[in-house]
Amino acid sequence: MRRATRLAWVVTPAVLLAGCDGWQSALDAHGTSAVSLKQLIILIVAVCSVVWMLVMIALIMALWRNRRERPLPVTPQPSTQRRMTATVIAAVAATTVVISGFTIMSFFATRALGIGGNDELTIKVRGLQWWWSVEYFGARSEERFETANEIHIPVGRNVRFKLEGLDVIHSFWVPSLAGKQDLVPGRANELIIRAEKPGIYRGQCAEFCGMQHAHMAFLVIAESPDEFDKWINAQRQPAVQPSEEELAGGQRTFLEKPCAACHTVRGTAASGTTGPDLTHVGSRKYIAAGLFETTRGSLAAWIADPQTIKPGNNMPMVPLTPEELRAVSAYLASLK
Repeated sequence: MRRATRLAWVVTPAVLLAGCDGWQSALDAHGTSAVSLKQLIILIVAVCSVVWMLVMIALIMALWRNRRERPLPVTPQPSTQRRMTATVIAAVAATTVVISGFTIMSFFATRALGIGGNDELTIKVRGLQWWWSVEYFGARSEERFETANEIHIPVGRNVRFKLEGLDVIHSFWVPSLAGKQDLVPGRANELIIRAEKPGIYRGQCAEFCGMQHAHMAFLVIAESPDEFDKWINAQRQPAVQPSEEELAGGQRTFLEKPCAACHTVRGTAASGTTGPDLTHVGSRKYIAAGLFETTRGSLAAWIADPQTIKPGNNMPMVPLTPEELRAVSAYLASLK
């Protein structure tokens, strides 16, 4: 078990990135906001490059003119003084124009991150150490449901994220779709994302939030409106009751052990709110905020020794016999 755990630490990040569109880069833009930010980045880099080149040219020319050692005049000639004064004024004016331009463009680019439309979808995302709680709403209370570390959105539609931090400051960032926004305890922030291309986009907490900050990833899955409607209708359903004996035994163990006190499985007596909602955990691509692909084996490894896999997280070790561990992992993997 420990050998498999050590191997997962090495392999999983590469697998996670390989399964996504792009390498979590702000320059691989597939969202309206991300495209605006990419253009702003390119413009700033281009202007700064030109400024740097001009400064280097001026420096080289000055060094070339004074390559021979000769004493400088105590009092510069009037013509030289006027020329130097004009040069300094021009440099100060150019610097003011460039910085003012950057400030104005950054203001409008940042302001655009929070401007939505009438057809927007609202999703609440809460950051915790070290995972993401995702809540979808509906016209009726029974249409509301929660998931974790995986966000599905429709392509071509504005999505308003209501961001909340419950313990420390986190930062929600999907580089290919939008800029980052902080989740501050006691303060509600919002971010608009609009994906223009279907795909799987990796997100990451971008604010140091503790020892497992680097292992606080999530996925944003942009899909066609029809596929999104199918997914959201499936997620609103309660967990399917097990029909096989092993799965039924896994459900009994899950409900009898402390698991049910921390996790919710809709359709059962499990209604805990401390940990992620597991109603459809088997349908998610990854568990533990991006550390493992969701398989029966990875679920068993996580349940057996969560502190070795992700030290410091809030999930305790639950004593289980080998038979109970196999049954519970099979049950959770069946929750599609």
